[in-house]
Amino acid sequence: MGGGHRRTSADDQVAPPSSSSIWSHFWSSATRTKPLSDSGIRTSSGDGLVRTLGMFDLILLGVGASIGAGIFVVTGTVARDAGPGVTVSFILAGASCVLNALCYAELASRFPAVVGGAYLYTYTAFNELTAFLVFGQLMLDYHIGAASIARSLASYVVTILELFPIFKENIPDWIGHGGQQYLGGAISLNLLAPILLALLTIVLSRGVGESSAVNSFMTATKIIIVLIVIFAGAFEVDVSNWTPFAPNGFKTVLTGATVVFFAYVGFDAVANSAEESKRPQRDLPIGIIGSLLICVILYIGVCLVITGMVPYKFLGEDAPLADAFNSKGLKFVAILISVGAVAGLTTTLLVGLYVQSRLYLGLGRDGLLPSVFARVHAKRRTPIHSQVWVGIVAGILAGLFNVHILSHILSVGALTGYSVVAASVVALRLKDKASSQVSSTSWREGVICLFIVACSGFGAGVFYRFNTSFIFMVIAVIVAILASCALCFRQTYADMPGFSCPGVPIVPTVCIFFNMFLFAQLHHEAWVRFVILSIITVGIYAFYGQYHADPTAEETIIYHRAPEDSR
Repeated sequence: MGGGHRRTSADDQVAPPSSSSIWSHFWSSATRTKPLSDSGIRTSSGDGLVRTLGMFDLILLGVGASIGAGIFVVTGTVARDAGPGVTVSFILAGASCVLNALCYAELASRFPAVVGGAYLYTYTAFNELTAFLVFGQLMLDYHIGAASIARSLASYVVTILELFPIFKENIPDWIGHGGQQYLGGAISLNLLAPILLALLTIVLSRGVGESSAVNSFMTATKIIIVLIVIFAGAFEVDVSNWTPFAPNGFKTVLTGATVVFFAYVGFDAVANSAEESKRPQRDLPIGIIGSLLICVILYIGVCLVITGMVPYKFLGEDAPLADAFNSKGLKFVAILISVGAVAGLTTTLLVGLYVQSRLYLGLGRDGLLPSVFARVHAKRRTPIHSQVWVGIVAGILAGLFNVHILSHILSVGALTGYSVVAASVVALRLKDKASSQVSSTSWREGVICLFIVACSGFGAGVFYRFNTSFIFMVIAVIVAILASCALCFRQTYADMPGFSCPGVPIVPTVCIFFNMFLFAQLHHEAWVRFVILSIITVGIYAFYGQYHADPTAEETIIYHRAPEDSR
């Protein structure tokens, strides 16, 4: 693929009056792609970020984003249905995430060491509009998720403060737990959540070195607490509690896997730190896969402990792990769990705000958003305008709204991003081969096969969710297999330098199928959210993005592949 600037012609700047010409301009803009070249990375005005993150920092970044307070809660709540088989649920979900991580790792190794992540991959593999749609879905998840986590963190902080007699029953609910609700529960004041968001925004604005240090300390604290919980609980395990292993059948184990899949979401944050990584082509794949494997091991350890300590039928609903230790007289461990929850929520929130600002930075550079988001502080080398913006949005949502009620429409962005990234691996390898050997028609055929796999995965998920005849699921799986076979035997793929995802195209198609299967398990309001937000995003692109996404050459950031010596 060749690199180079795209210049805006006079015809593009002045929209013709005819509707056919307007549609033609929209289509030509929407289908633009971002090219890559083989030379080094440069920016037009010295607005690049500083490279300070090493391999260890990236691993902790991924762990910090993935493991929050949920490790102390979701393990037990799912175990109430799946029994000790919840361990298998986490293994299945972890295996699926590892496959997704392999796709992310290839693209992180292959792409230029700049911000963008899934948005940048989609922009290059498919087109401008699809990339903007992916950004929209991801960003809504991030905004609502940050606000929800901030309110949970505020509640945990107040709970810890109330352990001291001076604070017990003296802190009003509107400080941290959420005050009186209005408008059917949609409005609920919370003073502490915006304050915590402001503090983390200040840390992130000061520099990636400072924020990385905070994340590393809090993540290390969290991991140590989880390990203490595992080892302390191991001495209280009664192996008879692991029998029967799947008391309610394997379907509950599989359903549990669809639930706990989202406990691993976050490792993709590493891909968005490319521009601040010291050796991105080597360290990003290690950070993505390494952080995920650590999470898998920790989750499995907690699952084995909690189901071995207490019979699954007696696990609590709100704080199952803490209740299990209290029942064994180990109250100090229950206190540690609260501290670990604060550390977990802090790192998840910190990394979430960090990723949001880098995505805004990428779109600001490309012109899809106002250029103010592309500005980098001359001294701190952070996208301070983007960082403050995401802090303000999260602060308003967390301070005024009971965003917990919107939790059922989250994860749409993550599943969308994961699916498109997996498809990008196949599409880019086809595109590389197509540039010299294969016709563009063959490339389009490959993309159609990927779309068929996605539809089959969603269809299988719908049939599974609504308990329809098993034959319909079989048909959906067969269609996906046939499309995968077409990708295997009718297409040729280029070999990748650096880290290469194994088993292409099978591994990416499996990722797409399972991700869309999970998408079908989401609340129906999440489907409505996907459609409505997509329409809004297309509207924003039509009225703003298409006219600003192709600035003059002097204002353009040129994206290039990293030089070989950085690999």
